[in-house]
Amino acid sequence: MSEQEFDIVLEHKRSVANYWKDLWKFRGLFYFLSWRDILVRYKQTAIGIAWSIIRPLVTMVIFTIIFGKLAKLPDGGVPYVLLVCAGMLPWQFFANAFSEASNSLVANSSMLSKVYFPRLIIPASSVIVALIDFCISLGILIVLMIWYRFVPGPQILFLPVFLLLAIFVTLGAGFWIAALNVKYRDFRYVVPFIVQFGLYVSPVGFTSAVIPEKLRILYYLNPMVGVIDGFRWCIFGGNCPLNFTGLTISVVLSLVLFIYGIYFFRKMERSFADII
Repeated sequence: MSEQEFDIVLEHKRSVANYWKDLWKFRGLFYFLSWRDILVRYKQTAIGIAWSIIRPLVTMVIFTIIFGKLAKLPDGGVPYVLLVCAGMLPWQFFANAFSEASNSLVANSSMLSKVYFPRLIIPASSVIVALIDFCISLGILIVLMIWYRFVPGPQILFLPVFLLLAIFVTLGAGFWIAALNVKYRDFRYVVPFIVQFGLYVSPVGFTSAVIPEKLRILYYLNPMVGVIDGFRWCIFGGNCPLNFTGLTISVVLSLVLFIYGIYFFRKMERSFADII
């Protein structure tokens, strides 16, 4: 009789309760993947981390010229370059994390078929890399505020709340697109279009005040609108007032997107190893 080889796979019990406990149990893997992605991102670039400074600066200059100088859109009494930089803070965070998360499972396909761990860890680790860029862009904004001698009011203390809201939006969208990209690889071509389109329909280069009243409800269906408006209110106060109806819509949609993203990811997760 010919000798046969068998592979034995030991799989962790996948109850719902155990799964969420495993997210904490495997937190070391989350830290490792985050640190690895940070190192890989800048390891073979000619000017390293300077890319994280150049990209937002170039975008900020272009938007300031187009919307501030040429279109002459209202700025609420704030230097237009500050207005654009404040809008870019949450948008760049979302765009970077969303793009990284979209291909995260495919890029780590060897891990999916060999080792058990909660797969949510992989796209979630992309948020840490985006937070590094966020901190760099925040530093640019602080330097510009010092240059223009602009001091924020006490509402700046709410900035972490809107950052948390941005994280919910990013994770929800990231989980959803990461799971879809495993089954339908064409989505890697769709992601850049979504990011580019989202940049122009979000109030990055302009304020929400320019949107006609009759389109406001439709406009606030983009959850990043509430996030960006919230960031500007935290930094500029009454110069960029909040629309509480729009903010409520954005908060509700952000939480729905986050919960649905987790649900969809968990539903697809069982087939990842087979598809990869």
